[in-house]
Amino acid sequence: MSNPILIDPLRYAREGRAQSGKFAVAALDARVLSDLADERGEVSWTLTGFVDALYRPCLRLVLEGEVTVACVRCLDNMAFRLETDSVITLFTDEAKMEAAVEADESLDAVLVAADEEFDVAALIEDEIIMGLPLSPSHGECGEEHLLRAKSDRLNPFAVLATLKGSKSE
Repeated sequence: MSNPILIDPLRYAREGRAQSGKFAVAALDARVLSDLADERGEVSWTLTGFVDALYRPCLRLVLEGEVTVACVRCLDNMAFRLETDSVITLFTDEAKMEAAVEADESLDAVLVAADEEFDVAALIEDEIIMGLPLSPSHGECGEEHLLRAKSDRLNPFAVLATLKGSKSE
């Protein structure tokens, strides 16, 4: 994404700041678009800073939107409702971060420098990628989808027959 949204993550969390916005799918980075079937849609986001019960600065990112992915079974485009809600715990000390992650494997932790700026737009793109299904499918692809997908593929034996026919000529 060409327009970064820069924050001081530690200050943002400690002050309990919040902001929200929307991104057109077409404006996302190529690494996100490569996982999508087309560029239609919009993703809404909300970023809230807070301090958790253990007095650690955290960022909560909520994403909602609809994107288009390709079904792995029939290869047709399908709408996918993207809904993520993630909490990122911020650490300035690597040893403390490693100990916290070891104690709680579900903890999503990030190491940040005390004066470092954080690109919220890049974080949103990462969360979109992680929120996409690994193998999207319609569940039960209709017979017409499967027949069309099969008819679009070249029959390998037909290809061999054409090669054999052109060789004997």
